[in-house]
Amino acid sequence: MVSDAFLEGIQIALSWPTIGWMVVGVLLGIVIGAIPGIGPNLGMAVALPLTLPLGGPNAIILLVGIYSGSMYGGSIAAILMNVPGTAAAAATTFDGYPLSRQGQASFALSASALSSAVAGFLTVAALIVISPGIVALVLLLGSPEYFLVAVLGLSMITIVARGSMVKGFVAGAFGLLVTTIGIAPMSSELRFTGGSLVLYDGLSFVAAILGLFAIAEMLKLAGEEGSIARDEINTSGSVLAGASKALSKPIPLVKSAFIGMFIGSLPGSGASVSNFVAYGEAMRSTASDRFGNGEITGVIAAEASNNGTVGGSLIPALSFGIPGSGATAVLLGGLLMHGLQPGPDLFSSDLHLTYSIFVALFLGNVIILVLGLGLITRAEYLTRINTEYLIPMIVVLAVAGSFTLRNNWVDVATVLVLGAIGYYMFKHDYSVIAFILGMVLGPIAEENFLRSLQLSDGSWTIFVASWPSRLLVGLIIIVLLGPVVQNWRRRRHAGDDS
Repeated sequence: MVSDAFLEGIQIALSWPTIGWMVVGVLLGIVIGAIPGIGPNLGMAVALPLTLPLGGPNAIILLVGIYSGSMYGGSIAAILMNVPGTAAAAATTFDGYPLSRQGQASFALSASALSSAVAGFLTVAALIVISPGIVALVLLLGSPEYFLVAVLGLSMITIVARGSMVKGFVAGAFGLLVTTIGIAPMSSELRFTGGSLVLYDGLSFVAAILGLFAIAEMLKLAGEEGSIARDEINTSGSVLAGASKALSKPIPLVKSAFIGMFIGSLPGSGASVSNFVAYGEAMRSTASDRFGNGEITGVIAAEASNNGTVGGSLIPALSFGIPGSGATAVLLGGLLMHGLQPGPDLFSSDLHLTYSIFVALFLGNVIILVLGLGLITRAEYLTRINTEYLIPMIVVLAVAGSFTLRNNWVDVATVLVLGAIGYYMFKHDYSVIAFILGMVLGPIAEENFLRSLQLSDGSWTIFVASWPSRLLVGLIIIVLLGPVVQNWRRRRHAGDDS
């Protein structure tokens, strides 16, 4: 039965016009992802009503194509201009943009394309093979485990905060503080709203990263002359070199892909979380001091994780009707609009439709690979445009993109204020990554912490009551003690040498 459903799913995905809609979806997604402030949520929401004339499989495959394409598309602006096209590409800026500054944009873009595509291949193949087992695993995870996953991400501050650890913790705490604005989770208490209705929903994370990266970087560039690329563009073999470099790093690539898949399968998490966790793990496990200054492993880890998240986010969406992100919430709307009910039926009587989605997602990554290596790498010449022309365009795009998020002035103010703060953080060596980690994971940690204590009547033992939670506690301890042990070993070796 399973093999017959799989073969039927392949037939559906390869039939015309289904494969044509898949190609259209991926192309639209790449464009949507590359435009700061739009992202897959808005792009899929706009496309949703336009899918009414299409049949169910065609419509869903179009939406999945937009979702997958936008995950890769976000890296284009992140690498070329330090402006993450989507929240999922924020960590890509840390090493992708410095490579552009060094004239290696094509090298970074090709490594990004191959990492995204290979991660997509791996996670979709894993979905096809082990989806029933993954569903069972997700059912084991509850609020305590989601809280511990968020704490594990926050503990990565000890790794990503290079230099002063105190400044790293201050930046992370500031990120956590910013997330407290608005209505408190699990209650109706208002916090730091000043009586303003527009602050009830808090500050937009997308607006924050537009300010921290786009505006802050433009302020920095305003004090320089010339173009983004400080060195001459190296075009000789850079595309093939980037692709081969990504293939030469199989461990961080595969590890990051499955980190993205796991975090994507947790409802309420997404690529904006997974790319920082994968980036932090790459820093921990790679012996290099070039992270933040053009370490290609950072680009590989970030891009593999955010594309791996796409496959993972489909698990709770298709199995339980629980969206793992805003994009999968729109996808669920598409399923219901076309008469497809998320739940057990998609893994029994409608299994062929589920497999057709997985196969289309696999084929979409082929398109990402072909376009990424053959066409988009040519966009590196944008880094040669004089900053006198580039800065006004980026600022206008960032401000306009922030206003389209929720059509309110708070997001515009967030971009401008956090842009100035981001510039200050850069000038005084405060970790922007730590700030972003605090802002991303703060709401997830707070909500699931409060819910867990409600479930246990205030007992903290709920956080070590199951084997997944005990495993996560062990990982948190390892991550927190890792830098301490490394420093101790370094001092010991220095003492032996002397």
